[in-house]
Amino acid sequence: MKTKAVRLYGEMDLKLEEFELPEMRDDEIMAEVVTDSLCMSSYKAISQAQKHKKVPEDIGEHPIILGHEFCGVILKVGEKWKHQYQEGDKFVIQPNIGDEKGYAPGYSYRYMGGDATKIIFSNQVMENGSLLKYNGDSFFEGSLVEPLSCVVGAFNAQYHMKKMYSYEHVMGVKEGGAMALLGATGPMGFLAIDFAIHGPKKPSVLVVTGRTQEKLDMAAKLYTVEEAKEQGVELVYVNTRDMEDVNAELRNYSARGFDDVFIFAPNQEMVTYGTKMLAYDGCLNFFSGPADQEFSANVNFYNIHYNSTHFVGTSGGNTEDMKQSIELIENKIVKAAKIATHILGLDDVPEVTKTLPSLGGGKKIVYTHKRFPLTEVDKIGEKSDNKFIDELKPILKRHGDLWSGEAERYFLQNAPVI
Repeated sequence: MKTKAVRLYGEMDLKLEEFELPEMRDDEIMAEVVTDSLCMSSYKAISQAQKHKKVPEDIGEHPIILGHEFCGVILKVGEKWKHQYQEGDKFVIQPNIGDEKGYAPGYSYRYMGGDATKIIFSNQVMENGSLLKYNGDSFFEGSLVEPLSCVVGAFNAQYHMKKMYSYEHVMGVKEGGAMALLGATGPMGFLAIDFAIHGPKKPSVLVVTGRTQEKLDMAAKLYTVEEAKEQGVELVYVNTRDMEDVNAELRNYSARGFDDVFIFAPNQEMVTYGTKMLAYDGCLNFFSGPADQEFSANVNFYNIHYNSTHFVGTSGGNTEDMKQSIELIENKIVKAAKIATHILGLDDVPEVTKTLPSLGGGKKIVYTHKRFPLTEVDKIGEKSDNKFIDELKPILKRHGDLWSGEAERYFLQNAPVI
């Protein structure tokens, strides 16, 4: 069976190609990808190519399929897995498939990645429990399960002492505590705001910082102070651009410091003042992965010694985090659609992936069977090219100019096929 896919051959060398998939084996599963969500981690992979720890050295001869935040439908099930999976099942993928080399779909495999029309899941994926059933309203929200799981995993990885001087830890963010999301004005930060407000353990105070007022205003529009208050959370948005002492300024909202601090930008200064913000038994999570392997920052070790502060670094969510994220999206507890700001077809993936760092907005949703230029969702209404676009406008309006399951179904039926 033929597939069309975006493949990586070397540093910034991406090609959209059609090629033949190998014959599926009895311990494998063939699937159709419907959506993929572009991730900055993919940009890191294409910019580093063979130097990236998850990218094989032989991609010049054996290119890999890009994309790891994908959702689709199972087409054919090998004999080994017929008791567990059925043709027609919708799925999402946990990219951390337990490979001893750290290999993952979207980084390492020739026939398994999100920026493709059809793929083959290797036995290892199912053995590791990484192919997960998904019954959400839309495919694009299924593609946002993986990024949400990164946030869920970060919240779950936090820990605090059960009581003072105890060596027994309670996992997770501190319920009713003070939380700061630093530099949280990107799509992952937005998901963190949503989860902090609607998740099972809510802080009493939530401070969200950024350095660009426009982005903070967008966050405040999507996640309002009033909505947070209804959930028992005092939500504050703070622009730190011109602050000389961020720690001192933010302590106006929690004088004793913060129980949970998350770093959403690989910024040395932010890490340094973030550690100073921690309350007794506070926990800091370095969420944003730096490209610089020598990244370091000054850390307050006095507080580690005397104030029992903790440090955590998380990179993606595990399978349990994925399952929790599926439930959050399926039950519409977290409104993942709020971070889907752009749509595009498979034809535009190579160029868009190369320019991800310079593109504004949130998540870019790829419809792998479609030919469509990168387009901002809230700008579609400004177009009047053809009947297809004109009929899409009222659907968007009904959903507050956000992408939706209804918009997706119309798009899948009517957008040009690649």
